[in-house]
Amino acid sequence: MTQNHRPSHPALALSLLAMLLGCAAWASEIVGGREAKPHSRPYMASLQMMEDHFCGGTLIHPRFVLTAAHCLENMPQALVKVVLGAHNLLTAEPSQQRFSVTRLFTNNYNPEQNLNDILLLQLDRPANLSAQVAVAQLPEQDQLLPHGTQCLAMGWGRLGTRAPLPNILQELNVTVVTFLCRPENVCTFVPRRKAGICFGDSGGPLICDGILQAVDSFLIKECASRQYPDFFARVALYVDWIQSVLRSAGGEGSP
Repeated sequence: MTQNHRPSHPALALSLLAMLLGCAAWASEIVGGREAKPHSRPYMASLQMMEDHFCGGTLIHPRFVLTAAHCLENMPQALVKVVLGAHNLLTAEPSQQRFSVTRLFTNNYNPEQNLNDILLLQLDRPANLSAQVAVAQLPEQDQLLPHGTQCLAMGWGRLGTRAPLPNILQELNVTVVTFLCRPENVCTFVPRRKAGICFGDSGGPLICDGILQAVDSFLIKECASRQYPDFFARVALYVDWIQSVLRSAGGEGSP
C-alpha cells in the first residue's frame, strides 16, 4: 500500500464510520504488546484517583501534561493525581514524582462525535526533569502523518477486553492507516495479528519517529478486533492552541 492510500469510496466509508461511532468505546491500551524497557519512555504519565490508574498522559512541558478530554469528564479534578517517572505502578520507585492538577484546558471537545478529545493538565509545580522524567516533542502545526508510518503506542491499560490491568508499562508497534479514519484522527492498525489498544488507558501517547503525534481516544466494538483501526486525537491540529495555552499560563520555555 502506498503512503497516499485512501478508501475507494470515502463517502461510504465515512457513513459507515458514523454508524459505527454508536459502538465506540473509550480506549486504550495494549493487547499483544510487550513490556517497555524500564523508564525508556520518560514522558509517559499515569493519571490516578485514589492511587488507581485510570488514564495515560504525556509530559510536554515541566508543568503541563497532554491527555484525552474524556478522561476527566465527570471526574473530580481535586482527586486526580499525575504520576511521572513510573514503570511499575505497584512499586514506590525513587524516580516517581506525584502532582496535583491546578487547571484544565480543553479545545471545543465534542463527546457525542468523539472530536477534539484533547486536554491539557496544568500541574501544581514544575516536574524535575531527569533521565526518567522528560518532555515529549510536539509536531509542527498541521503536520501530515502518511499512511504506513510506523509508530509506538503505550500505557498501563488492559491486556485484553476482559483481561486485568498490568502493573508494568506496555508498548506496541502500530502502523498508521487511513481506512475508516477521519481528518481529525490518526488511526492505527496491527496487521496479521490480534493486537491494539484496549480499555482503561485513554490519553496515552502515540509516538512516531520520536514525536508525539496523537493521543489515545477510542476504539470500535472491542479491543484488537482485527476489523477496525484504533482512533487517536491528531495532536498536529492543536499545536498552535497548545502553545497559546503555555504562553497564557506562563509556561513558556519548554525544553
